[in-house]
Amino acid sequence: MTRELNDTASTDWIRVRRDQDTGIESLHAHFQGHAYDPHDHDELLVGVTYQGVQQFSCHKAVHTSIPGRAMLIEPGAVHDGLAPEEGGFTYGMLYLPQAYVSDMTERLGLGDVSNLQAAFQHTLSDDAQLIGAIQQAFLVIHNGEGRLARDQSMDHLLGLLSRHLSLKAQSMKLDSDAETQRARDFLHARMADDVSLEELATYSGIDRFRLTRQFKKAFGQSPHAYLVRLRLRTARALLAAGMAPSQVAAEVGFSDQSHLGVWFRRAYRLTPATYQRQCTNLTD
Repeated sequence: MTRELNDTASTDWIRVRRDQDTGIESLHAHFQGHAYDPHDHDELLVGVTYQGVQQFSCHKAVHTSIPGRAMLIEPGAVHDGLAPEEGGFTYGMLYLPQAYVSDMTERLGLGDVSNLQAAFQHTLSDDAQLIGAIQQAFLVIHNGEGRLARDQSMDHLLGLLSRHLSLKAQSMKLDSDAETQRARDFLHARMADDVSLEELATYSGIDRFRLTRQFKKAFGQSPHAYLVRLRLRTARALLAAGMAPSQVAAEVGFSDQSHLGVWFRRAYRLTPATYQRQCTNLTD
């Protein structure tokens, strides 16, 4: 089910579709000016710019995509979005769940190239074969062309995509420091709680100032920013599963539905209710 977004700037629009069997989401959108605040996803993101100039920050660099260029973003990579030129940009993006990718690449004999263990070699790509495969898979998923078309197009895409993965951990994925890893695990376990920095530091075993510095170095963001994005990713999954926005807010630790809505819209440019309507068959 898809609907056009009407609650952002009049020239901006977003259409989301979700394949219920695989959990793959397709997003077709157009933005002018500011598109997204910094955020991340649990899924692998692969997409193509269709029109205009699409600019975003990722991995401490600014990337510029133009029509026909592919964008490859691994899970946990914080990125934003901006249209630097008049007329904005239009793009299509596939959100591929890690579990699905890992399962399918192993079936294809490519090994486990889940982005839990791998990163894309480059954020932008001009690989014509890959770009064509992304565009074909996007059309199949977004237009709901059926399971056989979906499976064949995704097999082809994943086969090509594996050539662009490198089994090298990114700085934000470093888990070697036991203290910062304990802090990260604590945030996951206590996501819905109102945790203080002092409490987090005590659990981790280091002082709060050193914890903040080490956490940001290891994961690319402060403990609070990490927690907010963890809550948003979890909220997105729960909304897609049909949970009511008010219940989602309580489940992930936002103070109320309004608080969830503010953060969700800043990250995804959709209200929680609009996102849920677009990727499920739920009605108002």
